[in-house]
Amino acid sequence: MSRLREWARELKRQTLVVYFAARDPRTPWLARLLALGIAAYALSPIDLIPDFIPVLGYLDDLVIVPLGLMLVLRLVPTDVLASSQAKAEGAVDKPTSPAMAAVIVAIWVIAIVALGLWARQALRA
Repeated sequence: MSRLREWARELKRQTLVVYFAARDPRTPWLARLLALGIAAYALSPIDLIPDFIPVLGYLDDLVIVPLGLMLVLRLVPTDVLASSQAKAEGAVDKPTSPAMAAVIVAIWVIAIVALGLWARQALRA
């Protein structure tokens, strides 16, 4: 069980590294865009495949997030990666914010509604 916790902690740390790297102006735009997408997906309470679906619900978290993190970490320059890792070490043990979780959920809801309205309008045309 402790090995699983350590793996989850490392995944959280790598997600923070990617997040900080995406905010760095020295990061190329493609890596930045991919990093923001992976970090948002990893930190968001909403999944592509809902967690209540047996096996498949956790498959996206176990496959998509680590593969995306590995790709982003390869695209980020080494100096940016080093500074991002230092920032992540300081932030990994800070407590989470329920208010920020509400903001993330609101952003996802707005995005889904906007996509639905766009799709509805596109189907009418």
